[in-house]
Amino acid sequence: MKKILVYVSFALLTITATSCKSEAKKEEKKEETTTTVVEKTAPYSLKTAENSINFTAYKTTEKVPVKGVFKKVNVLKGGEGNSVKEAINGTEFEIPISSIETKDNGRNLKIRKFFFGVMENTVSLTGKLMIDNDSTGTADFTMNGLTTKLPFTYSIDGKVFTMNTIMDVNKWNAQSAIDSLNVVCKDLHKGADGVSKTWNEVAINVISTFK
Repeated sequence: MKKILVYVSFALLTITATSCKSEAKKEEKKEETTTTVVEKTAPYSLKTAENSINFTAYKTTEKVPVKGVFKKVNVLKGGEGNSVKEAINGTEFEIPISSIETKDNGRNLKIRKFFFGVMENTVSLTGKLMIDNDSTGTADFTMNGLTTKLPFTYSIDGKVFTMNTIMDVNKWNAQSAIDSLNVVCKDLHKGADGVSKTWNEVAINVISTFK
């Protein structure tokens, strides 16, 4: 009889222990599920928008346009808001020079090496966008080791932000970079008058389409 009681007691202890372990596992799984946090994002975010950064440089006395794009932009700070204007205002950004594309590999290399490459600390272009009113703003734009204000105009059509500006690169002390590029592109930048010229003006057009 005593042996039977011992067996029954042992069985009850085993079942109880197993049950406790099962309950503990269930509680752990339940706790893991309830502590999962879903990160929320603002209605408008530049990080998820389609951003197109286009530029037009000019060569020859006739001012022949040379178009290109920067295929990558990194949002360093800000870039989110409850409206397009709010998302743009205060955004700090970085544009890697390595992402330049002019549909000519030789030209891409020359611009990277003989234009940006002779500047100070210009692996990337950086800046901060500030909205002034419903049509204008300024960018604290950094290039060649200098930060200078770059005024721009803009418009908003639904979820599309469009910005335009004309940049005089000499305001960033970049004449030596222009001269460097013009030396390696001397014949390519020569017009009908026989004069080789690279302009210091660059037109910039930025289009951000929010999702």
